[in-house]
Amino acid sequence: MFYRDFATQEELDAQYNLTAMLPEAAARYEEFCWRESEDVRSELDHRLDVPFGPTLAEHVDLYPAGGNAPVLVYVHGGFWCLRTSKEFGFVARGPVSRGVATVVTNYDLCPRVTIDEIVRQIRAVVAWVHKNAASFGGDPGRIHVSGHSAGGHLVAMLLATDWEGEYGLPGDIIKSATAISGLYDLAPFPFTFLQPQLQLGYDQVLKNSPILHVPDVAPPLLVAYGESETGEFKRQSEEYLDAWRTKGLEADRLTLQGKNHYEVIDGFLYAESPLLSAILQRMGVQ
Repeated sequence: MFYRDFATQEELDAQYNLTAMLPEAAARYEEFCWRESEDVRSELDHRLDVPFGPTLAEHVDLYPAGGNAPVLVYVHGGFWCLRTSKEFGFVARGPVSRGVATVVTNYDLCPRVTIDEIVRQIRAVVAWVHKNAASFGGDPGRIHVSGHSAGGHLVAMLLATDWEGEYGLPGDIIKSATAISGLYDLAPFPFTFLQPQLQLGYDQVLKNSPILHVPDVAPPLLVAYGESETGEFKRQSEEYLDAWRTKGLEADRLTLQGKNHYEVIDGFLYAESPLLSAILQRMGVQ
């Protein structure tokens, strides 16, 4: 076998190369993200390109929600090699409507940097938010994280972080996490169309596969994915969920009915959506 039950790269790519498999959905997603994000920035208070690190890519976009607000940090997807924070301003609309300050992360992309470096940057975002939350009306004691696709992977890597030992920060700095259609097992990707961009070596696969680094103590986790995802995306989520439960950690599943991989995050626009209402509930926000 080529990988697991797959005989060829073409079979494996068909599970992950969604732009090729669902070109119309991919085009709609692109247009949706830009349109809705521009609309949100025309409506909501925001601060763009706030640096959290020394390089130009290391910045966040802030969408405040008043004083002493809980904070939702959002990590975008794009297979670690596509997209920026600007396409995802729309995720702030629903949270801000319920008084949740939203931080949309930007990060450098493969192949210019490795996944190792991207993980480091996303961890630096959370450390920055904890230190600087008051500057945008956020409560550093109520930081929650969420991410989609590659962003779901990066959220899972946040949960595998030794915050006390490596950063001198509270071990419970993250109060809840939502990983949406994430990638928790990197083992398939050296065999796929992504490898020229990702340049994944065996050491990086082992170091950065969240399913191999499930923590012993962790905040509540919500694993969400679309009903119309491919089999591999569903497998990734289900095996990660099982790994958490095997350790006795709190983890729940949310299957988003009728949603494909591109549609699963449109729920951030509305606080009443199944996705965002589940996130807000875990944040203690009504």
